[in-house]
Amino acid sequence: MELRLRPYCVDDETAARAGNEIMKHDDFMFLLYWDPDTSWADFLRGEEARRRGENLGPDLVRSVQLAAEVDGQLVGRTSIRFELNEFLEHRGGHIGYGVLPPFRRLGYASEILRQSLVIARADGLTQVLMFCDDDNVGSATVIENCGGQLEAVIVVDPDKPGFRKYWID
Repeated sequence: MELRLRPYCVDDETAARAGNEIMKHDDFMFLLYWDPDTSWADFLRGEEARRRGENLGPDLVRSVQLAAEVDGQLVGRTSIRFELNEFLEHRGGHIGYGVLPPFRRLGYASEILRQSLVIARADGLTQVLMFCDDDNVGSATVIENCGGQLEAVIVVDPDKPGFRKYWID
């Protein structure tokens, strides 16, 4: 498998915007920080600023959002937060990833997480916090296969699925 994580570029706009629309049906924000009223060039500038930790709002941390590409085709994305704020400590974690529906169950999620962990560790993270919905068996399996140790299943609303909190050393 030749999956590659890389920053979004100018040529990704159409595929990334389409992926964002598709993932809305799963209640998943594919393009973090994307505003349809903003130009793609401004989105890319914002991504670069977040990567450098510049001009961060009060609720943001230094992070990178990367496209996951196989044979020139966008198959998913990852977001890696290099530090945690209060929200990320309780729900977001260090890494979040998503695979577009046509590319699921092909091993891409595991490879996206594996490469994301390499990037996080290269930046100095020794422990990585991750979360997934309690009913997302696929994501739980990926996290566990990449070394995730379940700390807790947290239920906020008894009428909705809880979420799982994992640590990866």
